[in-house]
Amino acid sequence: CITQMYFFIVFVTTGNFLLGVMAYDRFVAICHPLNYMTIMQSRLCALLTGIPWVLGNVVAMTHTFMLIQLVFCDKNIIPHFLCDLAPLLKLSCSDTMVNELVLFVLGLSVITFPFILILFSYIRIVSAVLRISSTEGKWKVFSTCGSHLTVVLLFYGTIVGVYFFPSSAQPDDRDKIGAVLFTVVTPMLNPFIYSLRNKDIKSALRKILNRKGFLPLMPWASKSLLHP
Repeated sequence: CITQMYFFIVFVTTGNFLLGVMAYDRFVAICHPLNYMTIMQSRLCALLTGIPWVLGNVVAMTHTFMLIQLVFCDKNIIPHFLCDLAPLLKLSCSDTMVNELVLFVLGLSVITFPFILILFSYIRIVSAVLRISSTEGKWKVFSTCGSHLTVVLLFYGTIVGVYFFPSSAQPDDRDKIGAVLFTVVTPMLNPFIYSLRNKDIKSALRKILNRKGFLPLMPWASKSLLHP
């Protein structure tokens, strides 16, 4: 159970930081297109890819080390979808105040820093889009950022619903459904969302929608996301 919790924290934390890195990449591509290759060199890309994995493991090791110091009672049934940190702390007979404080500080930091980077990047991107006069140029920017922005909304929407607005002190069905959405549904949708930028996927999706008669009802689709 602790192993499952460790890797869960690693993947969530790393994925969160990578969303911030991807937002910065799109900021450079849109706001500094001529200098993109100069700024995003191989060394910087390696650092931006490696640092999130290092931070994810550091956060997971911190929580795991503190958790194994606790004493657990006889009851070992977790009323949750997976071995998450908060339900595990509720099973402990020890004083978990320090663990909960570390969970709050690290959790807030892990959420805040990437979110600030994403927010800064998209503020600059929107500012750049407003200066574009052609509609075609605006749709091109939207096509570049649309998949990433969709994943960001799914990620933060589910994580806020699960961890910041729990329905009760003890997890109930709503908490379990939220955990399933966050850990299963959202990662399953990510490959499809990112694939919408692929020309072959767009062409196949356009043919399916055209065959079903949906494109005449959605003229905006043929002008934006579905066009290679």
